[in-house]
Amino acid sequence: MARTGARPAPAADGFWDRPALMNLVADVLIFFAVAGLAWAAVTVVQRLPVFPLRQLVLTGEVQRVTHAQLDDAARAALAGNFFTVDLNGAREAFEKLPWVRRAEVRRRWPDTIELAVEEHRAVARWRGTDGESRLVNDFGEVFQAAAPADLPLFAGPEGSAPRVLAHHREFSETLAAVGRRPRAVILSAREAWQLKLDDGVLVDLGRDQAKHPLRERLARFASHYQAARAKAGAGALLVDMRYPNGFALRPGRGAAEKG
Repeated sequence: MARTGARPAPAADGFWDRPALMNLVADVLIFFAVAGLAWAAVTVVQRLPVFPLRQLVLTGEVQRVTHAQLDDAARAALAGNFFTVDLNGAREAFEKLPWVRRAEVRRRWPDTIELAVEEHRAVARWRGTDGESRLVNDFGEVFQAAAPADLPLFAGPEGSAPRVLAHHREFSETLAAVGRRPRAVILSAREAWQLKLDDGVLVDLGRDQAKHPLRERLARFASHYQAARAKAGAGALLVDMRYPNGFALRPGRGAAEKG
């Protein structure tokens, strides 16, 4: 009896026998080739001596920052051409200048860099626990710059400048009723507050308390200021407002913190 032999399995189709797969691979290769050529073209164009930066335009006015300072920073930071210049690096370089709070740098086609500068607006001199003299702006930020002599003095632990600024504004409103201004606002490490007025009176307010807040103590002082000033005459005066229902007066021997 004859045996029928097993039929061989058909050979699997190879890569070259699958047109759809070949087309897909070809499309992928073409895509990467085009992307590579585009990247190479952009790189070559950027490195060519074309699209040079020709001018820096300052938008807005500056009061404290000099044009010489801006020019020096621009020469150091604006390297490359219109496409390769590092805008973030340039911004950081401008923001390192004294009196510059924030800088914005952007391109303007075809050869210009625009610079906008926000300057610090100093409201007080600052003396921290390290003894270094700095300035406080109207946001309560401490920065380094030459200190104008006519500014009031703030002093306190590091990081307390925003609180001191807020209390200075509150104290100024209360004292305006008696025609006085705080020339120094001092916050001690123990959270005690002290004021020196523009007429030399030193006011010791002590620590802020829920039952006897600072604003009430200073309001009490303002209501008796004229009588206290008349009693002390033209001499220096120290007013101790740490009492819950009154205050103590004694001749001053000079402020503990000079403004």
